[in-house]
Amino acid sequence: MAGGGPHGRTERRSPGELESEVLTALWSTERPLTPAEIQLEIGGGLAYNTVHTILKRLYDKGLVLREVDGRRGAYRPAKDAAELTAQAMHDALDRGPDPIAVLRRFVTGLSPEEEHALRELLARGPA
Repeated sequence: MAGGGPHGRTERRSPGELESEVLTALWSTERPLTPAEIQLEIGGGLAYNTVHTILKRLYDKGLVLREVDGRRGAYRPAKDAAELTAQAMHDALDRGPDPIAVLRRFVTGLSPEEEHALRELLARGPA
């Protein structure tokens, strides 16, 4: 696991952190990666079986695609980072009882640069 904690124990990653690290490794390249390549990319002393388990979970969630070449499988992301983040934002809006209030709070927390970009996107209309 990542780093040493108090009393010589290793610190545990937060839920979803390892999945995010695997996706980040996959987004950093144009080609599919094997579990061993992802293990090297992430580092931190992760066991091969741990990486393989995370890939299986991501595959089951539809977040990665598996390409088989003989017995060896390689994985690539099903969506890019922007698509996945936008989907998470839509999902969050759909879960709440008042999506307009959520949008209002979200927009008031934007940086000036983000606000400017949002205004430009809205001015252009639907793509």
